Amino acid sequence: MTDALFAGLPELEPGSVWLVGAGPGDPGLLTLHAANALRQADVIVHDALVNADCLKLAKPGATLEFAGKRGGKPSPKQRDISLRLVELARAGQRVLRLKGGDPFVFGRGGEEALMLVEHRIPFRIVPGITAGIGGLAYAGIPVTHREINHAVTFLTGHDSSGVVPDRINWEGIAKGSPVIVMYMAMKHIGQISANLIAGGRAPDEPVAFVCNAATPEQVVLETTLSRAEADVAASGIEPPAIVVVGEVVRLRAALDWLGALNGRALAADPFASRILRNPA
Repeated sequence: MTDALFAGLPELEPGSVWLVGAGPGDPGLLTLHAANALRQADVIVHDALVNADCLKLAKPGATLEFAGKRGGKPSPKQRDISLRLVELARAGQRVLRLKGGDPFVFGRGGEEALMLVEHRIPFRIVPGITAGIGGLAYAGIPVTHREINHAVTFLTGHDSSGVVPDRINWEGIAKGSPVIVMYMAMKHIGQISANLIAGGRAPDEPVAFVCNAATPEQVVLETTLSRAEADVAASGIEPPAIVVVGEVVRLRAALDWLGALNGRALAADPFASRILRNPA
């Protein structure tokens, strides 16, 4: 059965690099291409958000190199990581760069791929399930719902200097995007919430933090824009987390399928006749 699964899939050639998304956590969310890469790679350069259970699929004898970047903690420089991929490929290794989520969604995969192009290293991109979709699904929160939103915005909570991006049009997003999904936003949630409220969002709009999404350690905090900073501090939750703002958060009362497996009673009408706000 295993041979049949991988029959006809591409070979990870010596001297080449595959940039692969591992998904938000659960190894079951790996793509077949990702599993195929794991079983072939000589060296796996992985980041901090890759679930250790995914690495168990590596072939015997494969070298595992940690290259994680975590905000506020000592981390390798991005240029050094990219050059390490070049170095390994030039040494004739089959190189797998394994990244949590999707390499092209706030994963710096584009930067690494450009470095490979500059040094004429053959490469392949293997998309993964990004946490902003898959992680929220494991919390029972859909990013779209026909009665709530026809648009969704994905953004990062900090820029390369570690502060809230000043190039984001917060007022435009506040007024134009019914659902906002934020990566790396927990540290600056107070300022971000204030920006959105100043831009026109209601202080009592639902917000959810999904920490360690799609893993056994997943924790979900439901709050509101005005309470988000205080509730995060009181809860003691920590990154990594995906944050979602919008009325779709209320659907968790009906769609928390993991909670239902543990006995939670789901609500057939999560909105309970509430008038939904749609800023778009």
